Amino acid sequence: MTSVPQKFAFDTVFDGAGTITQTSALPKRLFPAEEVERIRAAAFAEGERAAITQAEAVQAQALSRIAEAAQAALPRLAEVAHEHRAGSAQLALACGRTIADAALELFPQAPVKAALESLAREVETTPKLVVTAGEEVARDLAGMLDQTAQAIGYAGQIVVRAEPGMPAAAFTLDFGDGSAAFDPDAAARRVAATLEAALAAEGLHAEPLIPASES
Repeated sequence: MTSVPQKFAFDTVFDGAGTITQTSALPKRLFPAEEVERIRAAAFAEGERAAITQAEAVQAQALSRIAEAAQAALPRLAEVAHEHRAGSAQLALACGRTIADAALELFPQAPVKAALESLAREVETTPKLVVTAGEEVARDLAGMLDQTAQAIGYAGQIVVRAEPGMPAAAFTLDFGDGSAAFDPDAAARRVAATLEAALAAEGLHAEPLIPASES
């Protein structure tokens, strides 16, 4: 294999009298301290810019991954929030039912009295009012109803009937042109059904559990 010949370059050229007519600049071997410092500072700044650029790229990638992870977690967070609402509502309902049961046990005649006071306008012209309640409540109901009737100005006859097996505090009022009834167990079931329907309608689109702070 034949190599390509290289042209010889003379660093120094002399004329016939020995005078130097041409010289080639020799590579610089020594640098002043000021120039060395400038070169060092420039190299450091360039390295710093490169490091910052790389760090910003890594940070952008990390933020992108965090955003993707948060976006993927949002549906599960909505499910957790809904489960929390449902659990809290059920707990509140259970507490309310316990308190209501205790109150009705202590004051079983209170619902009948409240109903009669509320229906004063409807029963004031009725000659006869028939009240049906459980056996235990009916025994003590007549006297209380007479006092309530006098308080609301009802002058008709009140007949109390005992119904075996009727739930405690349950009753029916029959005043001829209409009637009213109360069953604590049925009322509790209606409240629970209404609550479940509200939670189902709300689904996973409710307001945040923790409202955003106002600026």
